Amino acid sequence: MSDHRLFGNLFLSIGAMKAGTTWLYTVLSRHPELHFSLEKEVHYFYHRYVNSGQLSETNRLKNAKQRYLFRFEPERAKIDRVRQNLHWVSSYLSRPVDDHWYSNLFDLRGPQTYACDFSNLTAHVPSEAWPHIQGECDKLRVLYTMRDPIKRLWSHTKFHLQITDQLEKLDSWTPEDFRAFAKKDFLWDNAEYGAVLRRVNDGLPRETWKALFYEDLHADQRGTLKSIEDFLGISNFNYPQALLEKRTTESVKVSMPEFFPELFAEDVSRIKSELTDLGFEPPSSWL
Repeated sequence: MSDHRLFGNLFLSIGAMKAGTTWLYTVLSRHPELHFSLEKEVHYFYHRYVNSGQLSETNRLKNAKQRYLFRFEPERAKIDRVRQNLHWVSSYLSRPVDDHWYSNLFDLRGPQTYACDFSNLTAHVPSEAWPHIQGECDKLRVLYTMRDPIKRLWSHTKFHLQITDQLEKLDSWTPEDFRAFAKKDFLWDNAEYGAVLRRVNDGLPRETWKALFYEDLHADQRGTLKSIEDFLGISNFNYPQALLEKRTTESVKVSMPEFFPELFAEDVSRIKSELTDLGFEPPSSWL
């Protein structure tokens, strides 16, 4: 009988959307001690503790069809890779969606130290969920990344309008339209850094989680990556420079309106104060 807990060693990245999480995923997936499932953002803990419709059968079927089942060319594909992908999709489509379901998503893991899940929605689970998550782990490590709230909000706004074919609104919206849209929960909740950190801090021992700023990450990429590896207790890896310079999921290049920062000035002042109260000093470059 195994002495290991259900999730084994689990590394969760819960950083805010448009705050460098995809870049971190792309880079860290090269590390030989980290195992990632086929789906970057499983959102299981959000499904379990916040919105039980997140991983409905319909949503999982849509993901399987759009992302996995028809995305290989028989003439070019490697049969073992396709077989592994289909095995993973079978686990992803199984039921019930519970802790065993989640654990099975990582059953192709080899000798790697951690199973890894980069899901920004996990940041929104309540504080009382964290002890249960930790209780199913041999070792749990949680990473939270933050970015200048205004720049993150502008990037998120552009990105959402881009993927929903509504870019024309960037030219037609009034300041009131921008503010109303940005205040929608699915955008704005990503900016409430203090609330996220309070929930994590209330639910987990301090040594199990780490917070960092997007600006520091890109000011010293290798140094920050080393700090993450040290936090995880894994070896330092020499990532290819070309990989560090790669940019992913960039929003369309449209300049921020001059009025945009002022729309949220009071909110940003509050968020910065909350971070300071928690012992974090926001970068001086924040608007």
